Amino acid sequence: MSFMRRIFSRVTSARMSTTTAPYSLEPLKLGAVARGLNLKDNVSPEVIAQIKQDVTKHHILIFKDQGVISGDRHVEISQWFGELESTFYKHPKSPHPDVFRVSNDKTEGCTGVGRTGWHIDGSFQPAPFAYALYHMVSVPQNGGNTVFVNLSALIESLGKERRKRWERLRMISDSRDSAHPIIYSHPITKSKTLCFHLGMTEAFIWDKGTQQERYTNLKETGEILDEIYREIVKNDGELIYSHKWEVGDFIMSDNLSVGHEASPSTQHHRNSIGLRVLHRTTVKGIHSPTKEYDPDTED
Repeated sequence: MSFMRRIFSRVTSARMSTTTAPYSLEPLKLGAVARGLNLKDNVSPEVIAQIKQDVTKHHILIFKDQGVISGDRHVEISQWFGELESTFYKHPKSPHPDVFRVSNDKTEGCTGVGRTGWHIDGSFQPAPFAYALYHMVSVPQNGGNTVFVNLSALIESLGKERRKRWERLRMISDSRDSAHPIIYSHPITKSKTLCFHLGMTEAFIWDKGTQQERYTNLKETGEILDEIYREIVKNDGELIYSHKWEVGDFIMSDNLSVGHEASPSTQHHRNSIGLRVLHRTTVKGIHSPTKEYDPDTED
């Protein structure tokens, strides 16, 4: 092959690899925007595998320009990540039994959702949900943001003494079904992450399994919850990404690596901001929070 033909072949191959990429990614403060893939179409196993890798890498993927995705398709997409596990909340207008429908109008969906404090979904279960997938069906005119925080970055930002304190703590949910370590190893990346819910925690346990084991009282529990909150929002929210929803947004989230909260404006009356309707599915967790390291040897 001549020199010029080799150059032409390389240029053509490069163009093909660019044009045949399943979607483009634009990194954000937290997560990435994905464009160029229609989730309503059939998606190949290879592209699904790439999506799952990108969710692990970026924590959240925001697929743009998806229009309105049906409840059945929302569930099909969610099943790429595993078996679905529905919440106990149901609404008559939900398009599928496994789709949780939330709104700022009780006739359209469950209200007040996500406003009890920063959290991961399913912290009260033996294994918290692995993934959460969100689709905004009706976008409000103003406000209605969902806010996220990178939990590994949060832990890395802690002072040495505070991090040692948190390593000693386990949370007990208000259902008292589990006692999870606050800091533990993400089951896929092995990065340190957080199991917490600022609005659904009954108490904490210090030094579980040792002679120093004890439960926090109500006052101490509140102080620790406030401490976690202040670490999340410190420095004018430098760790926080606030997502302003647009028509057609579909978010895939690694629930174990990001905390989230519904902003106050999500519950503003529809007369002031317009109707907000969000569909969410959750994927069953298969890993109970576990430290895969020795906290006593950590710096």
